[in-house]
Amino acid sequence: MSDLQQPFTLIPGAAGSPVLLHVPHGSRRIPHHVRRGITLDDPALERELDHITDAHTAELSAAAATLAPVAPWRFVNNLSRLVVDPERFPDEREEMLAVGMGAVYTRTTHREQLRPPEDDPSPLLEAYFHPYADAMAEAVEARIAAVGRAVVIDVHSYPTAPLPYELHGTGPRPPVCLGTDPFHTPPDLLAAAKAAFGDRFGRGGIGHDTPFAGTYVPLRHYGSDRRVTALMIEIRRDTYMTEPGGPAGPGLEMLAGALAELVRSVSSR
Repeated sequence: MSDLQQPFTLIPGAAGSPVLLHVPHGSRRIPHHVRRGITLDDPALERELDHITDAHTAELSAAAATLAPVAPWRFVNNLSRLVVDPERFPDEREEMLAVGMGAVYTRTTHREQLRPPEDDPSPLLEAYFHPYADAMAEAVEARIAAVGRAVVIDVHSYPTAPLPYELHGTGPRPPVCLGTDPFHTPPDLLAAAKAAFGDRFGRGGIGHDTPFAGTYVPLRHYGSDRRVTALMIEIRRDTYMTEPGGPAGPGLEMLAGALAELVRSVSSR
């Protein structure tokens, strides 16, 4: 089975690297049997994918891995987040349930119907969400077994203008937003990211938990294992691409350099 047919791919890095670049929202692929459960027509679905996909983040992460002196490992979702969103809580803990965007979305970015609200999410959770979560946890545990720690760097993008689904869209929208977790994001990791991206955008171009907060840690480790540290990188799309859903521009290379510098910094600690 090719990588594009697999739901996700773990791309090996250096044996001694603690870093796992996580790319959960960069794909537009929806399997045919999942597509049948989505109520949007084809043009509307393409527009929704333009808005919801973190376009070019897989390419960004691949370029950064090539530039980094010690290659990070990469965990890449090959399916659209419209199949399942692997970064949501799969239960009532998820605040995005309020707008129909829990682990299995029933609403779009513009709060229109994506799936019938009465649909049972369990088949999609069993087929896609739980296997993804288990594989990501195993990838983290492999880094801990190899080097004693794991650093998850979550690679995302976000639109220049807020979309209706955003619960916290009224705050600042800097070129780079760094999402943190009080348990899993130590000060030195946050400082390394501010330095790496601040060299490109200036310190005024770096935000902290605005407009998006938090970061991804496998539930198996969340809130309990300090060997797992994590940071979310949210990049405003106008810095590197044509919105919505258009081609990448020259900013992608600059961002890859910044991400590679962050990888270098945390790998050497």
